[in-house]
Amino acid sequence: MAVRIRLKRMGAKKRPFYRLVVADSRSPRDGRFIETIGHYNPIVEPAELKVDEEKALAWLQKGAQPSDSARKLLSQVGIMRKYDALKYHKQEA
Repeated sequence: MAVRIRLKRMGAKKRPFYRLVVADSRSPRDGRFIETIGHYNPIVEPAELKVDEEKALAWLQKGAQPSDSARKLLSQVGIMRKYDALKYHKQEA
């Protein structure tokens, strides 16, 4: 089972709100998911982004692959940098 970290669209028409979820890659965009790890609201100024860092790092270490948009959001928060540091630090030891 390929697990991905991706955005699930919520909100009303023309007023998007996204949840950052961990889901099976075969499930639909707004369908079944395993766990919610954060949310993103692009409507407010500045855009609101909240991610549970521990959950996100745990899923990345388990092998979950972020989508392109999720990777960009995780990079903004600094989670991808921390994941890279953890990954390469483990290999050196």
